[in-house]
Amino acid sequence: MLDAVEEIRAFNAGRDPERLVLKFRNMRSDPFVFLRATCHLFYRRLPELPDSPAVWCCGDLHLQNFGSYKGDNRLVYFDLNDFDEGALAPAHWELVRFLTSVHAGAPSLGVKRKEAAALCGDFLDAYRERLVAGKALWVERDTASGLVHQLLDGLRKRERAAFLDGRTVRKGKKRLIRLDNGKALPVTEKQRERIAQFMAGVARTRDDPAFYEVLDVARRIAGNGSLGVDRFVILVRGKGPPDGHYLLDLKEALPSALLPVLKTPQPAWKSEAARVVAVQRRMQAVSMAFLLPERLGKRAYLLRELQPTEDRVTLDAARSGLPALREAVATMGHIVASAQLRSSGRDGSAIADQLIEFGAARWRKSLLAAAEASAKQLRADWKTFCAAYDDGVFTP
Repeated sequence: MLDAVEEIRAFNAGRDPERLVLKFRNMRSDPFVFLRATCHLFYRRLPELPDSPAVWCCGDLHLQNFGSYKGDNRLVYFDLNDFDEGALAPAHWELVRFLTSVHAGAPSLGVKRKEAAALCGDFLDAYRERLVAGKALWVERDTASGLVHQLLDGLRKRERAAFLDGRTVRKGKKRLIRLDNGKALPVTEKQRERIAQFMAGVARTRDDPAFYEVLDVARRIAGNGSLGVDRFVILVRGKGPPDGHYLLDLKEALPSALLPVLKTPQPAWKSEAARVVAVQRRMQAVSMAFLLPERLGKRAYLLRELQPTEDRVTLDAARSGLPALREAVATMGHIVASAQLRSSGRDGSAIADQLIEFGAARWRKSLLAAAEASAKQLRADWKTFCAAYDDGVFTP
């Protein structure tokens, strides 16, 4: 019998203790945060599902895994945005995880159980509709509607200087990473030197090496499931002071949490970072700017731009109304189907014709039931975790 407490302890062993304290505290707050932080446990608990075609999936699909970002063409898109757990897996897996997140997140969404069930239906209906159409779409400001359009339209007014001011402090004409906003922690001198040497190596491979000159480094606090993983925010010279500086995110890439329970054969990747980047580039409509797999010593890392446009839609029925919330969830269904169509036929994933056939199949009822069962198990595991947390089991 699976011991949820021991599973969580074992999975998080060896992570940065200071950030791990924050992760466990966050997990104690509510079942939705717990779901986001325990992807590994979710798939160990997944109920039996009907067969479905193998697709590329982000692996950690939930309500908050959609957001805006600036593509390498410098346009802003709304799409899936976290691929740390990316893998080739049965299509149903990712769908049930998203539906479970709707049930777990119902209180924060401001909806009741019946309304959460309706949102789940909206997501699946939009997903099936897009698969059957057989054509991937993308979402940017001119094609978006409702809450997503409001988000992307508002980002046009976002200025880099304001973003930098929120993440850094000025000392004369210089900037340093802000450490008093709950988003960063100081580094040791050894860590600072290690990152500076790494970035010097990156700079030597670029046409504009001065862009990557390191001005400051901090440990980054971000995410839920990945909190505690080796991660840094790096302030580089960019296009020059004071407002042309750039912030980069450097994050260690670990094996996908799906692997222990996956039977689907996976490609032989050069590194875990190469896996994450490949899955992201296949599934997103346009690749994120500065997205690169790198190596720091013997370990694989993801290097990307930390952007001022990484925002999520505010999902709150009390503020927007239930119809707007349902439209946003339907958009997410279209995005997931589009990502699967876009990445179809790659390294063992189902071809588009198979996905079209799958979209027309009768599995809606079984997935809705599986999601309710998963949500019930999630709440039980969260209560078990809370009791252990309150007893000091997760105190370092």
